[in-house]
Amino acid sequence: MIRTLAIIGVGLMGGSLAMALKRTGLVERVVGAGRGRDNLELALKTGVIDVAADSPALAAQGADMIVLAVPVGGMPGVMAQIAPHVAEGAVLTDVGSTKQDVVAAARTLLARHLARFVPGHPIAGAETSGVEAAHADLYRGKDVILTPLPENDATAVARVRDMWRGCGAHVECMSAEAHDRVFAAVSHLPHLAAFALMDELAGREDSALYFRHAGSGFRDFTRIAGSHPEMWRDVALANREAVVAELDAYIDRLARIRDLISSGDREALMEVLRRASHARRLWAQGKTR
Repeated sequence: MIRTLAIIGVGLMGGSLAMALKRTGLVERVVGAGRGRDNLELALKTGVIDVAADSPALAAQGADMIVLAVPVGGMPGVMAQIAPHVAEGAVLTDVGSTKQDVVAAARTLLARHLARFVPGHPIAGAETSGVEAAHADLYRGKDVILTPLPENDATAVARVRDMWRGCGAHVECMSAEAHDRVFAAVSHLPHLAAFALMDELAGREDSALYFRHAGSGFRDFTRIAGSHPEMWRDVALANREAVVAELDAYIDRLARIRDLISSGDREALMEVLRRASHARRLWAQGKTR
C-alpha cells in the first residue's frame, strides 16, 4: 500500500497511474504537481489527485512514493527541486522514454536517494496528452521496463515492481544501455519518421490536396505524429547517439529500396517486400523468427 503518492507531471502517464492505483485501492492519497495550473485543477476536480501542490518540492514532502512523469529534458530540474525534500525511506521512479540520461542526472542530483531511485519506462501512451487523456486502463496488459541500478535497494525495486503490477502491467528488467538501444529502433525512430512525413507533406503548397485523399494507411502510419512535440524533442536529443545510428540504418534501407525502384529491379524489390511482410506477420503472432 502506498500511503502518499506524489506525481510530478499529472498528464497522460502520471494521471493514468494515479487512476489505476486508486481504482485498485493501492494508494491512500495522491498529491500532484505540474507546470499547468488549469491541468492540475482539472485533475483535482475529476478526482485523479487529492491535493494539488504548488511545486514539485511541496509534492515530494511526506510522500512515500514519488513518480517523475515529466519530459526527460525536464528531469534534472525536477530532481534538483525535490532532492532536499524527499522523505527518508521514500521510493522514487520515473516514466521517461530514455534511461541513460535520467540515470546520469539521478547520480548527480539524487545522490543521497540513489538506493531508492528505480528508473522505469512504461511502454504505453497515446498521441493525446494532458490529464483529460488519462484513463485507468492505460497500463493494463502493457509492458513496463525497469532499469535497476547496482546501488538500488532490493526493497525499493520490489515496491516499484509491485506498483506497476497493481496497474495490470507486465514488468521486465534490463540495463539502461540496452533499453536505449532497443527503443531507439522500435519507438524513437518510428515517431521521428511519422513526424518527418507529416512535416514534409504539410510544407507543400498543395498540401490540402494530399491530406484530402489520404486513407487509412496514411492515418495509421502518421497517428503518432500527433504526439507531444516537447516530449519527443527531448527523447531524440537525450538518446541522440542511438537514434542517429537507427536513422542512418533506416535511411540506408530506404535508399536501397529507392535504387531498386529506380532501376526497375522487380525481383530484388519483391524480395525486400516479401521479407518485411513475413517479419511483420511473425511479430504480430508473437514470434521473432
